[in-house]
Amino acid sequence: MKISVRNLEPTKVRLTITVDPDELNPYLDQARKEIGKQVTIPGFRKGHVPGPIIDQRVGFASVAGEAVNAGVPELYSKALEEKQLHAMAQPQIDVKDIPSSAKDDTKLKFTAEVEIRPKFELPDIEGMEIEVPKPAVTDEDVDKRLDNLRQRFGTLVSVDRPATKGDYANIDLDAVIDGKSVDSQQGVSYELGSNTMLDGLDEALDGLSAGEETTFEGTLEAGEHQGEKAQIKVKVNSVKAEELPDLDDEFAKEASEFETLEELREDVRKQCQVDAEGRQATDARDAFIAKLQDGLDIPVPKGIKQSMVTDQLKNTGKDPDKASKDEKAEAEESVEKELRDQMTLDALAEKLGITVSQADVTNFLASIAQQYGMDPSAFINGIVRNGQLGSAVQEVGRSKGMLAGMRAVTFKDPDGQEVDLSRFLGEDEPEAQEEQDESVQAASAAAEVADQLSQDKE
Repeated sequence: MKISVRNLEPTKVRLTITVDPDELNPYLDQARKEIGKQVTIPGFRKGHVPGPIIDQRVGFASVAGEAVNAGVPELYSKALEEKQLHAMAQPQIDVKDIPSSAKDDTKLKFTAEVEIRPKFELPDIEGMEIEVPKPAVTDEDVDKRLDNLRQRFGTLVSVDRPATKGDYANIDLDAVIDGKSVDSQQGVSYELGSNTMLDGLDEALDGLSAGEETTFEGTLEAGEHQGEKAQIKVKVNSVKAEELPDLDDEFAKEASEFETLEELREDVRKQCQVDAEGRQATDARDAFIAKLQDGLDIPVPKGIKQSMVTDQLKNTGKDPDKASKDEKAEAEESVEKELRDQMTLDALAEKLGITVSQADVTNFLASIAQQYGMDPSAFINGIVRNGQLGSAVQEVGRSKGMLAGMRAVTFKDPDGQEVDLSRFLGEDEPEAQEEQDESVQAASAAAEVADQLSQDKE
């Protein structure tokens, strides 16, 4: 097999692959065998029809078509492996030449254009030191968490005054375009300052009392007239303020198992410390990836980037064609970082020789299913049917590579003290549990079914 590679972009190549007859012949023979199982030819049993007879009765073109359909994906994968290219998307295949008969010397030739992971050299992580901030907890952190707890026990009471930030207003809305009402809602409860509805609504409501109304211009964010400007009429039916319980021993008894506020406060501080340590681990992860990327120029595949930007805008309720310049720029920045991080972790896993077992993937998917309250077996079978198993394997590889890499470096705080992240990074080679819970057992069974399905397709 002859392979030539042309660089179209820093992250896109065109492979031209020419296949020698002896490499194509096994696919032709297999195609004849499969066709022979499906056709009835007098004098021969199904599955035992000689190849030349199949070529004669069905036509070599049909045989060659079946062989190409089965062989091109495998030959393409072999070409990627031989040239050490890492595809990041599905290729665009274009078959150029196919032999017209069994005696034709024409070689199978096809091209494949595909976006790839660019080549870059990661730094050696041996002896690497990375600084991360301390997991500081302030009185403000503790007070904020206590305030959140108070809000869970708060009540709303009607007030006879103008609405202000933090109040809850019961409102009627009517959107008017060219003098015609296009959308209306009644009795909507809205927290001033939350900015969870129309732009400009918070400003319009600020200072209004029950029974008062006003009109402002806003952009509709849903429905038939999404993205259009409208005159929004808003009427305030009532104003309520949140009344919080006093922060004292009585509150501590009602909201927790503690007898005094001081005991509750100390427990909250411990919770804040745990959260701070979790944030430190996240900071360490981000600093580790940034250290790997330091000084590297890692271009991102344009096609994949555009697809991901479109998906991200749609997922946030924005029309990609109508999104503002700032919204698109923000999405592009987010996607570029995500892609660079993914490619960096893929390269790291490869450099560290990370392997992903079936048990790794099974446990990973089972944990996701559990998070969403789904049956692991059904979830994993759905992943397989939708062709997403490869993505799961890749994600597990990235995670294992990142953890292995972070275990190999030293993290220190600004004072030069070594930071122990073992609670978050786990052991180098965790021992397999002797007993799995029922959900993981179910997931393992599903994985076996998935494996059998893939074998049946082959």
